[in-house]
Amino acid sequence: MSGDVVVRWIGPEDAPAFQALRLSGLREAPTAFGSSYAEEKDEPVDVVRQRLVSPEGQARERGILGAFVSGELVGTMGIRLLTSIKQRHQLLIWGVYVSPQHRGGGIARAMLAETLAFARTVPGALLVKLSVNAGNQAALRLYQTAGFSVYGTEPAALCIDGTLHDEHLMQLWLHAVPAPYAKAP
Repeated sequence: MSGDVVVRWIGPEDAPAFQALRLSGLREAPTAFGSSYAEEKDEPVDVVRQRLVSPEGQARERGILGAFVSGELVGTMGIRLLTSIKQRHQLLIWGVYVSPQHRGGGIARAMLAETLAFARTVPGALLVKLSVNAGNQAALRLYQTAGFSVYGTEPAALCIDGTLHDEHLMQLWLHAVPAPYAKAP
């Protein structure tokens, strides 16, 4: 990874850059997102800005990391704690994207490391989940190298221009796997 890469949480001041990169990603890599360019292209930047505001007085349970090269936003990775009482032990990674000209240099790996470090600080969090297009071998390798495992596959999870795409469901236990879930030797 290049020395001029900075990975940090993005905030409201980054809304225009975040929106531009996300729209670029939705066009360039539609199989990587559950949303679409058509759904987000007309969203006002002020709506995006509001989503990037951290709730005052609350523990941080969500955020979006940005990777910046020479001050330009080139990668994103979101994480959020699931909110229902029965799911508050799980975090979800979403919106992972690195612009094509910056892939292969360790940016996604750096964002993932930072995201997982954050996840380990969330009180009560036991595991991190994500879904990834079954055909995205580079992303699968990245997540498997970080310790994620596939626990299922959702057939036909996305339909893009009439083509169906499967998604692998992956998870990573943040701490020791509780006994009922540990695999026998």
